[in-house]
Amino acid sequence: MRVLTAPPAPFRSAGGLVWGVAVSAYVAAVFHRSSLGVTGVDAAHRFEVNASALATFSVAQLAVYAVMQVPVGVLLDRFGSRRLLIAGGALMVAGQLCFAVATDVPLAIAARVLIGLGDAMTFISVLRIVALWFPGRRYAMMTQLTGTLGQLGAILGAVPLVALLHSAGWTPAFLTAGAVGATVLLMVVVAVRDTPGGPVPSGAAPTLTDVRRELAAAWAQPGTRLGLWTHFVTQFSGAVFALLWGYPFLVQGQGLSPTTAASLLTLMTAAMLVTGPVVAHLCARHPFHRSVLVFAITGATAVVWAVVLAWPGRAPGWLLVTLVLVLAVNGPASLIGFDYARSFNPVNRIGSATGVVNVGGFVASIVLVLAVGVVLDLATPAGRASPDLTAFRWAFAVQYVLWALGAVQVLRYRNAARRELAARDLSAAGGRG
Repeated sequence: MRVLTAPPAPFRSAGGLVWGVAVSAYVAAVFHRSSLGVTGVDAAHRFEVNASALATFSVAQLAVYAVMQVPVGVLLDRFGSRRLLIAGGALMVAGQLCFAVATDVPLAIAARVLIGLGDAMTFISVLRIVALWFPGRRYAMMTQLTGTLGQLGAILGAVPLVALLHSAGWTPAFLTAGAVGATVLLMVVVAVRDTPGGPVPSGAAPTLTDVRRELAAAWAQPGTRLGLWTHFVTQFSGAVFALLWGYPFLVQGQGLSPTTAASLLTLMTAAMLVTGPVVAHLCARHPFHRSVLVFAITGATAVVWAVVLAWPGRAPGWLLVTLVLVLAVNGPASLIGFDYARSFNPVNRIGSATGVVNVGGFVASIVLVLAVGVVLDLATPAGRASPDLTAFRWAFAVQYVLWALGAVQVLRYRNAARRELAARDLSAAGGRG
């Protein structure tokens, strides 16, 4: 497999355009991904399902996303970003169109599966563009900018989508979502290129042995596994809050109006735009202490959740604002995992390594989405049409099991990565955890 390197200076201005359009594809993917989060209450009424059944919508979407990360990484190394961004965009548009007309659970789940499949092809394709169009010293910052700007899609999927849903209805709202995706897909077709030198040659299809060898090489790097568990421990709380259960928690549990709840989710996304570059700057300035930042953000999230869940009665507004601001840092923190993948793997293996890392947070999110739904059904008093605050408290307490597991694994593989770097004498390259 070819070793690909960053382009010389004359190509970097063109790289800005290519990256900008590719980021717009990721913005659209986040929009499609999060569109269920603020419509969960309406979806439960439309499809006449309980909390556990509603959770299967997100579980199906996230499960496909997680399962496809490694295969997509292999396909990315072979076919390049442009083809995968086009295929992913087309799948997500098809998914939104199906969701717009769905009136039964099987078709709705199939629609979310299509969205998850297309979403799986998007983010790591944009990261590969970053690796090939920009010098290595800018990778951490560009990765954070990519992840942060992508969250603009969640803003589009909050207040505007809720307003459209309540004014125009279910089908027009999701047909509009499909039209937004189709517009971005056309931009990708026109503007995105894989490398400054043109498309990535396909060459001979890799054998199963080749695929296994590349994946084994990526997995053998302790830094890859450190990245996976970093992604695991930092992403799930904010992701699950934004993707599905935050809006019902705020409306049904905390008694907020739909507009106020959607505004808090928008604030969470806006805060990501501010905190992303800060996290990137800290990682670039203190590469030997990235794991310290991971533990600090994870610990702060767990502490604020503890205060919210233990608060007598409904939490005051200032505390809910604090919660969403802390959750906003989860997304940028999870991107540190991709910086580990870049630090410990050659560029030609970035697709495979990034796919492995990206599995972590989404597996954790799947577990939490499903667990919250099950606990809500078990803890909701008989005869109630919706969960009460006590049910939500028990459901969100499940997070502490995942945080404990993730923190132990991050510590374990941080130590392993440091031992390997010491043996290879590569500390000067900034790859240490």
